[in-house]
Amino acid sequence: MNYSIRLLSVCLLLLFSACDKNDLKPETITMRVADHYKDCTGVGPQKCLWVKMEENPTWTLHYSGIEGFAYEEGFEYTLTVKRERVENPPMDGSSIRYRLVKVVEKTKR
Repeated sequence: MNYSIRLLSVCLLLLFSACDKNDLKPETITMRVADHYKDCTGVGPQKCLWVKMEENPTWTLHYSGIEGFAYEEGFEYTLTVKRERVENPPMDGSSIRYRLVKVVEKTKR
């Protein structure tokens, strides 16, 4: 009986530790940013960056900004950014923060 309780306790501990909501660990990724904004709708109509991230080869809308990045339309960028989870994000905000580490390349288009 005592062995069964211990085994059950270990299984439950492993189960609950695997369900951590903060499973996005800070990581550094490479991101390409297109030379123009795209129209998008978040809280309201806005302009979004058009990006490709290293793990996804298709262009996607990027609703949140990139801290420390001064975007100039007409240039395509390759960036190194740090991606991390935001603790207690606002209701209308992103739960992921992007911070510029380095502008790898800036090309006039």
